[in-house]
Amino acid sequence: MSETDYDLFVIGAGSGGVRAARMSSGFGAKVAIAESRYLGGTCVNVGCVPKKLFSYAAHYREDFSDAKGFGWDCEVQELDWPRLRDNKTKEIERLNGIYGNLLRNAGVELINGHARIIDPNTVEVEGKQYTAKSILISVGGWPFIPEFPGREFAISSNEFFYLEHLPKHAVIVGGGYIATEFAGILHGLGVDVEQIYRGDLFLRGFDSEIRAQLAEEMRAKGIKLRFNDNVAEIIKKDGRYQLTLESGENVVTDQVLYATGRKPLLDGLGLENTSVSLTDEGYIAVDQGFKTTEPSIYAVGDVTAGMELTPVALAEGMNLAKRLFKGDQTVLDYSFIPTAIFSQPNLATVGFSEEDARERYGDIAVFTSRFTHLKHTLSGNMTKTFLKLIVDKASDKVVGAHMMGDDAGEIIQGIAVAIKAGATKADFDSTIGIHPTVAEEFVTMREASR
Repeated sequence: MSETDYDLFVIGAGSGGVRAARMSSGFGAKVAIAESRYLGGTCVNVGCVPKKLFSYAAHYREDFSDAKGFGWDCEVQELDWPRLRDNKTKEIERLNGIYGNLLRNAGVELINGHARIIDPNTVEVEGKQYTAKSILISVGGWPFIPEFPGREFAISSNEFFYLEHLPKHAVIVGGGYIATEFAGILHGLGVDVEQIYRGDLFLRGFDSEIRAQLAEEMRAKGIKLRFNDNVAEIIKKDGRYQLTLESGENVVTDQVLYATGRKPLLDGLGLENTSVSLTDEGYIAVDQGFKTTEPSIYAVGDVTAGMELTPVALAEGMNLAKRLFKGDQTVLDYSFIPTAIFSQPNLATVGFSEEDARERYGDIAVFTSRFTHLKHTLSGNMTKTFLKLIVDKASDKVVGAHMMGDDAGEIIQGIAVAIKAGATKADFDSTIGIHPTVAEEFVTMREASR
């Protein structure tokens, strides 16, 4: 083809798009990136970062209570929600600026506005057209709220981060990461919370035992969990919201937050002007090199049907940049990716659940430990810590690790390195622990009776 304006034009300045743009430019490519909303994408603005900041805030109420057992009497005032919300927003704005500087310093041209694909090598932004040898779609997803009577009265997690007032009572609908995390966050901030999920138990796909442990702990903290139920209708009455459930029960609340999944943000993208194909679920179909069915167009991150995690999008962006401009055809390895749910208490996991491990390996050994954290022997807090290891008996390799408790994500990140490297249970057993810590339990665990 004739000379183009850019070697790579990236649509969407989220985690995957920014990483691909920066690295590609560093490899010598001429790169532009278009963004119509905010730099950093979902994770920085209405996802991982503000959610984790709110999760920290939610823990303080419990920490203040725990402090009494250690001799500290704290007079706790009511949460200053506007201060928390606005401090969070200032931090996000700071990060937006950092992302802009990263792109500019890398030599990437930042174009503000909604990008639409005109043809396989042309993108239009705010009436101006740009040509590129390759186009990368990294627009991510958007919260999905199903159609039902009263849908307009529900908000998503996007809106929650900017609420004018914190409600006294809230209903959260959904059973995934976001719903479960926000149930804990709101409860920790002093809100009376009910979580409704249509299935038997939330966090489908995770190890069943640790899901049940988390449900038990959340209920003990005072969060009301309603499983095998769903919202049939919402009506606004006397300034509050009345929910009619499919079970026939009614719930009156001040706020309804839906966290029922996300859909790829493809509206107005211009895919009809290309031969890009979608999966049955509406995601962009890509091969192992992130190429779509249109040879010049690629896609990474949540807009594809992979794991919707920020580190995965970052890895995909890096892999694609190397593939396009360094000739590196290494296929990204998606095995043993750790993940954390910042619920109350935290939950983290890497590798196979017990159920999936039995199906994959057949003969497995299961090791569990449930105990009271040393801290809580004085705090009086009844929250339990739970650890679990899954071992393939044939190879003695640890193929799954699961944890519920304080700093679960921090601990499982280290365990993930060992599992990724192929550590055996014998390796765990021969490792001397750090005492007294929760993490040392992972190297002293004995097989659970099943």
